[in-house]
Amino acid sequence: MSQQMVIIGAGLAGLSAACTAARQGWQVWLCSSLPSERAQSVMAEGGINAALDTQGQEDSPARHGADTLRAACGLADPNAVLAMTAAASALVEELADLGVPFNRTADGQIDLRYFGGQKKKRTAFSQSDTGKQLMTALIDAVRRYEAEGTVHRLNHHDFLTLLHDGPVCTGASLRDTWNGESCDLPAQAVIIASGGLHGLFSCTTGSLADTGAVTAELFRLGLPVANGEFIQYHPTTIASNGKRMLVSEAARGEGGRLWVKKQGRPWYFMEEKYPELGNLMPRDVTAREIWYHCQAGETVWLDLTGLEEDIFFRKLSGLVADCLLYGGVDIRCQPIAVAPGIHYFMGGLYVDEWHRTPWKHLYAAGECACQYHGANRLGGNSLLGAIYGGRKAACTAIEEGKERPLPRTGQPELPPAALPPAGLACLRQHLDRALGVVRSGAVLAQALDSIAALPGALPLLGQALLQSAQGRQESRGAHWRSDFPHRDDDRFLRTTLALYDGRRITLSYRPVPEKRG
Repeated sequence: MSQQMVIIGAGLAGLSAACTAARQGWQVWLCSSLPSERAQSVMAEGGINAALDTQGQEDSPARHGADTLRAACGLADPNAVLAMTAAASALVEELADLGVPFNRTADGQIDLRYFGGQKKKRTAFSQSDTGKQLMTALIDAVRRYEAEGTVHRLNHHDFLTLLHDGPVCTGASLRDTWNGESCDLPAQAVIIASGGLHGLFSCTTGSLADTGAVTAELFRLGLPVANGEFIQYHPTTIASNGKRMLVSEAARGEGGRLWVKKQGRPWYFMEEKYPELGNLMPRDVTAREIWYHCQAGETVWLDLTGLEEDIFFRKLSGLVADCLLYGGVDIRCQPIAVAPGIHYFMGGLYVDEWHRTPWKHLYAAGECACQYHGANRLGGNSLLGAIYGGRKAACTAIEEGKERPLPRTGQPELPPAALPPAGLACLRQHLDRALGVVRSGAVLAQALDSIAALPGALPLLGQALLQSAQGRQESRGAHWRSDFPHRDDDRFLRTTLALYDGRRITLSYRPVPEKRG
């Protein structure tokens, strides 16, 4: 009988893992609360990084890796990062073969654009809708295995809890949201690909359907969360329907400029303060600069009016349409006011280089896991990390579970009741305030006191994020403390681990792996 794998989440990481496992003959249960077409991955706009070097820039996977590690401020595993960047070019070519309509140059090569924190053009893109195009191709690829009966879709199914025997995963317990019935799925391996923690916040560009409930339940069970304090704010977002809408970094990659009014004229502050990369500094730096201006009561403008019409038509048409529809601004003719908004969670479930959690036969990939980005993510690396990470997790699971018999499962311990809407609103309010672009110990402590009495697993996870930020008494990457404004490598060149033992949350710090060879 074929080995069985349960995958929680049907975005890019989940689909990539499903394809990998099905290709090896495993029976895959692909479980999600919403269909793939509504996954967070669809919302990604700018592109996917790979050192294709189609434009003669003398780029290489090693340089891509070096840029990634530099942006990570010392907290990314160099072995994992360099393996990912080494695989990136072939992965992008595979995606093109699957039918992803990447923009092409006049001679038919995959076109590349600049993205923040990188001196080379290495971001392959499909207009400003890259995530949607990648998802379409991978959904189609998985449907082949669905037709063969290798992949079994379980849409509209919420994750309830893990089936486990101590620290050994034996499957997953789910609930059908249409009829309320629960079911237990025993499996030789479980991969968590449930996305980020956007539902814990309101100041976010992400889907609030990514509630964070899966990570919260695993944290409640005793799985550690790593680097929870590192939350990336995208520098350029606009208000939309009570949250934030992304104005893609592709806008600046194609020549968009940031300015504030100074003495009645535009002052291009990023170009003056950072002449080497200007508007394409890493996201943590750019977000802080914009935040400081906003705090001073100034309006920050993103100006694309100097771009050629052909760029809007061939490369930014989706962004033009979104800004017109949701912001009421035609960015071809006038600048748009922007401010930072939460966009990505570098931290998440702790995994090693092979995407193993500390529990046997349990793996995690994509934004729910802590791998590849350290203290700050390069734009274009999230799509790469999700697809590569999903594949890596599946390969590890296949190798470690291939001789394992299907485990027996007992009655699962059901999680506590969900946080009521009023409690969730309270949690979001305090996390938005305390885990902003710039933090302080006093505000973090106040938020911890305010949410301490909230019931359920989500506030528990919120406490872990706050305690992780409180414990890191330095400024590094996306974590910036006004009361500790300097980087402290002697104390904090380490990965933060938050662990719940059933009574309280404790913090510890683990050294970052050294580069092999």
